[in-house]
Amino acid sequence: MRTDSSPGSLPAREHLPAAGAGTPVLDVVVPVYNEEKDLGPCVRRLHEHLTRTFPYAFRITVADNASTDGTPQVAARLAADLAAVRSVRLEQKGRGRALGTVWSASDAPVLAYMDVDLSTDLNALLPLVAPLISGHSDLAIGSRLARSSRVVRGAKREFVSRTYNLILRGSLQARFSDAQCGFKAIRRDVAQVLLPLVEDTGWFFDTEMLVLAERAGCRIHEVPVDWVDDPDSTVHIVRTATEDLKGVWRVGKALATGSLPLDRLARPFGDDPRDRDLTDVPQGLARQLVGFCLVGALSTLFYLLLYSGFRHFAGSQLANALALLVSAVANTAANRRLTFGVRGRGGAVRHQAQGLVVFGIGLALTSGSLAALSAATADPDHSTELAVLIAANLAATVLRFLLFRAWVFPDAQPTVPAPEPHRPEPHRPEPRLPEHRLPDPYRTWSDATVRLQPVRPADTDPRDAR
Repeated sequence: MRTDSSPGSLPAREHLPAAGAGTPVLDVVVPVYNEEKDLGPCVRRLHEHLTRTFPYAFRITVADNASTDGTPQVAARLAADLAAVRSVRLEQKGRGRALGTVWSASDAPVLAYMDVDLSTDLNALLPLVAPLISGHSDLAIGSRLARSSRVVRGAKREFVSRTYNLILRGSLQARFSDAQCGFKAIRRDVAQVLLPLVEDTGWFFDTEMLVLAERAGCRIHEVPVDWVDDPDSTVHIVRTATEDLKGVWRVGKALATGSLPLDRLARPFGDDPRDRDLTDVPQGLARQLVGFCLVGALSTLFYLLLYSGFRHFAGSQLANALALLVSAVANTAANRRLTFGVRGRGGAVRHQAQGLVVFGIGLALTSGSLAALSAATADPDHSTELAVLIAANLAATVLRFLLFRAWVFPDAQPTVPAPEPHRPEPHRPEPRLPEHRLPDPYRTWSDATVRLQPVRPADTDPRDAR
């Protein structure tokens, strides 16, 4: 796993402006290996769909990774016949290598890819990229496992897919639902930061990119898709699954050992509300609440031990009062220092006096609970008394925290100063990438002229395909 990359900070999300004539907003990559039969129909169908439905300029890139059949010639003819189609030839195999190479060189602000078999219904393409164009999300994936997805595939592939995603959830704590669907998109500015961290060049490329993006705080949008399995797929399930499991182990090990530089991406976005300088919002509440709960748990245990000891020579009411008094003094002192960060002796007597008032409220709650128990049962068991006292103390604990925060320690500040809010740099339009990013012999595309027409609803349900 690479540890020497310096990806920098992820940019703030912004709505992408409408591009000028000839400037593609979307670059759809179709990675292929020995697909001379399916490549032509796939690209022509995709080109027709985008021309008819997509409201921005687009580009289709055929990424041929070391095909040995007639795929390069088919790709070249498509690039010559269709506007906004180009072909790129790589001399090494690997879908991940093809995607990483083309995405890194593309000048389109939104990058997508889909499998050449077009198993995913193309009506999901615009919903896939729209959240990226609007600035709402950073990545988008098609999901075959969403509730509203409609999927036609065999039991074997269904089992393998669901098992793999369960492994990701259990081992890498992934929250996205479908890592393997060949239908994904990413903003170019995010890809430029994440791609140097992705090591895999094969089928695990998608999963690794998604896991790193999620750990870096990126927002991943999921789109339910209609998906029909391709019975002629050339994917070798066993070999692919084995490589994926090796990738899961490698990424999990890197995350566990901290060898990935994701800490530099932990606060990436200037539009994150947690980074804003908000007024009238209590500071340090989460830390104070954790400290108060910890002190409260220890105080409750201390109180129960004291009550059990005092109960040997005193009645329940006297034992409760003594145990509460001693534990209340200790609780106020502990919360004063550990929860609210008050140092020194200044105000200590006043804090203890106010703490005793809070203690009186707790005493009233617990004593009232014991009185109610005695009225209901003449001779209650010791375990019953403890259960009633625990319930009463829980109610008293909530009230105690509110009184401590609002009355006893109203001006206490966290001991650890809050970090300075992230203020993003003013947005400056990025210059287009130079035209020589890709080798000249492989550039066979031209600018697109988009012809907009009304979108026609789909007439068929993929589940009818048999």
